[in-house]
Amino acid sequence: MIIGGPGRTGTRIFDRLTAAGRPVRYASRRTGFDWDSATSWPAPLAGVTAAYVCFAPDLAFPGVPEKMRELGRMAAAEGVERLVLLSGRGEEGARASEAALREAGVPTTVLRCSWFQQNFSEHFLAGPVRRGRLRLPAPDVPEAFLDLEDVADAAVVALTSTDPEDRTYELSGPELLTFADAAQVLSVAGGRSVTFEAVDVPTFLADLAADGVPAQEAEPLAGLFTDILDGRNASLAGGIQELLGRPASPLREYARRAAAAGAWA
Repeated sequence: MIIGGPGRTGTRIFDRLTAAGRPVRYASRRTGFDWDSATSWPAPLAGVTAAYVCFAPDLAFPGVPEKMRELGRMAAAEGVERLVLLSGRGEEGARASEAALREAGVPTTVLRCSWFQQNFSEHFLAGPVRRGRLRLPAPDVPEAFLDLEDVADAAVVALTSTDPEDRTYELSGPELLTFADAAQVLSVAGGRSVTFEAVDVPTFLADLAADGVPAQEAEPLAGLFTDILDGRNASLAGGIQELLGRPASPLREYARRAAAAGAWA
């Protein structure tokens, strides 16, 4: 079961499991699963042996630990054998949600992830890259940008391994790059100039509004920048190597793929 629907990670995981011949389905609003109504959760969980949990917009938001605690309890009651939770590196607020999900005793693999490389092409930074200016409310601190393809591969391993693991993995890319460094990588791959500029929160919100990103989505993103991008994640993690037995994919490889697919055309 992919809890959270066909999002950026969920779709990739679903496709991999389907290709491997694994029976898999989504749990989302379209299928009757509503994060705001716990009474809608037991039916989708019936008959499920493993579930991937992705909560949007963020595990660190108020009230989310209570949702995770109830989800864990219901998963245990329905006989779910393992959970895999998408989380974020350096997000102290998310730790409470991780712990709450584990309280009922279902073995839970937590994947704490760095900033996704695909944010530059599939999410809120795609517009700024097209305009050639990454205007972000953060200092130019190093970050280990992580490929979503690696995340999906890691999640599939955690969902299908012989023995469920109650363990936390820290996932990162293979290199530390500042946003100015990332802009240079994107410039080379896309054949256009992309620069980084540190700005205040109102300027960041106005820049995202130009792409139609509503304030209720943009403001939490600004909060993540101001809270997390303070150097706390300026280190490499070995979760991808541990789970997949290979190095994580560098930003330049993602950028070449995205450019070839016309992401910023």
